[in-house]
Amino acid sequence: MKIVITGISGFVGQNLSVFLNENGNEVQGLSLRTENWFFDKKADVIIHLAGKAHDTTNTSCEEEYFNVNTDLTKKLFDQFLNSKVRDFVYFSSVKATADSIEGALDENHISNPKTPYGKSKLEAEKYLLSQKLPANKRLFIIRPCMVHGPGNKGNLNLLYKVVEKGIPWVLASFENKRSFLSIDNLNFLVLKTISNKSISSGVYNFADDMALSTNELVKIIANVSGKNEKLWKVNANLISGMAKMGDVLKLPLNSERLKKLTESYVVCNSKILKALEIKSLPVSSREGLAKTIKSFQ
Repeated sequence: MKIVITGISGFVGQNLSVFLNENGNEVQGLSLRTENWFFDKKADVIIHLAGKAHDTTNTSCEEEYFNVNTDLTKKLFDQFLNSKVRDFVYFSSVKATADSIEGALDENHISNPKTPYGKSKLEAEKYLLSQKLPANKRLFIIRPCMVHGPGNKGNLNLLYKVVEKGIPWVLASFENKRSFLSIDNLNFLVLKTISNKSISSGVYNFADDMALSTNELVKIIANVSGKNEKLWKVNANLISGMAKMGDVLKLPLNSERLKKLTESYVVCNSKILKALEIKSLPVSSREGLAKTIKSFQ
């Protein structure tokens, strides 16, 4: 297949392009930063990864998210509709439907995002789904949860540094379950989806098979790093108060980061597994996280 990828220079784009090339596909990058961009109309698939990521410091203006995540997506999709390209794969986010969730998040959840990031992603989704899709074309809206893998920093790397330095994990009093998505499983799901001509258009959650608690994650990091796990159950209200202070003083621990580290956010991947007629993904949650943690050493 000939595949066009926007956002190819990002973490997911770099890994996905290599994986698709290794599996016999021709991959082309498309930059949307220039005004007169265009893509190969003879391509088979467009994978739209480019976007403005969620800003945990909350310093970006709302308009930026809609200019990039919504308006550019609309323009790209309009060109797709007027081309011979078969598939359009839009990488949205679970945060386009819910910032927090009770139970497990599936594709039937009524979307109600609270952040400019989530709202801009949802607006793009709504536009794509509102357009009349020709019978010979497919639209896949992918909602991944937190993607990780070798070379990707972020909160996992922050947690690794805490454990590796022997600093006690003082958030052990927060009991939670979180879904993750290893880059290996993401690559696998994308290729399987675009290769299988029997899969219908639609919205699909991407997540590893099993959710893990942050405490379990600390144990995995300790095991990989050869360190003793230090789980301290400091009063949760005290920690929350410190995080609010961090909002004001711009400290590393703020309310947004505390939420990411301690809240429950379980994502159900059963719809995509059923569509692909598979029972489980090739990489387990623990295996994928261990691989990512090893890359930090």
